[in-house]
Amino acid sequence: MVNVISSSAECVSATDRGLSYGDGLFETIRMEGGGAVLLSRHLQRMVADAAVLGIVVTESELRDAVRNAAATHAGTFSSGSWVLKLVLTRGSGGRGYRPAAEGVPNLIVSASAMPPLPGPEGVAAGLSDFPLTVNPRLAGIKTLNRLEQVMASRELTDELYELVMCDSDGQLVEGTRTNVLMKARNHWITPPREQLAVAGIMRGYVIDYLERQGEKVEFSTISPSMLKGPDCQGLYLMNSVMGIVPVHKFDDLDLPVNDALATIFNPLDLVET
Repeated sequence: MVNVISSSAECVSATDRGLSYGDGLFETIRMEGGGAVLLSRHLQRMVADAAVLGIVVTESELRDAVRNAAATHAGTFSSGSWVLKLVLTRGSGGRGYRPAAEGVPNLIVSASAMPPLPGPEGVAAGLSDFPLTVNPRLAGIKTLNRLEQVMASRELTDELYELVMCDSDGQLVEGTRTNVLMKARNHWITPPREQLAVAGIMRGYVIDYLERQGEKVEFSTISPSMLKGPDCQGLYLMNSVMGIVPVHKFDDLDLPVNDALATIFNPLDLVET
C-alpha cells in the first residue's frame, strides 16, 4: 500500500526520503479534462522504474490516485488542459542513507495549469554549459535527482525555449526537460536509453510510431557538428506535456523546420480515463 498525499491538503514529513535524498521518482502527465494522455505508458513506467529502486507500487494504486485527482481538479482549469504530477518516494526512513527494511511509500499528487505551448514555427534552443552525467544503473529513470537539470536551467534566457545538455564527450544527450530527435535524409537519430537521464514517454511513443510506419530510427549520439551538415533535415524536442516541437534556431545556427511529425501527436486521440 502507498500513502497518498495531496499537495494542496497535507504536508510531507521532514523525514521523507524523497526530500532528504531524492529517493524516489516522478511522472508528469498531461490531462485533458478528466482524462490523461498516454496514461498507461506513464503508469507502467513508474511501476517498472520503482521496481528498479526497490519501491513497491501497483498500477491499480496509481490509477486510483489519477482517477481521484481528475475528479478533484478537472474543472479547476478553464482551458480544460492541465498537468498532473505524481511524486513517488520510498517514504519516511529516519536519518542515514540506508533505507528501512519495511516502509510505506508516499505518493504525492499535485495539479498545475498547462504551460503555454509553442507554435508550429518552432522554437529557439541553445547548448548548455553544464554537462550531464548518467549512472548506467539508473539510465532513463525519471528519479527525483534532477540537480544537473536545475543548474542547466539557470542558464535559460527569455529568448530560449530550451537548453540541450551534452555528455562528457560533448555529444548532445537531452534537453533540461525534453528528449531530442534529429531528422536525417533517410532516417531518424536519437541518443540511446543508456545515455539518457530520462527516457521520456513521448520519446517512446514517437519511436514506436516511426517504426510502425517503416521509418528507420538509429540510436546513436548526435554531435553539434551534425546539425551543421547537409544531412540534418530538422531537430525536434519532445516531452509528454508539450508534445513534439521543431527547433528553428540552435544558438546561432538556423535549422530547417521539417513538418514530418506535425500530425502524429494529437493529445485528444491519446486520452485514457
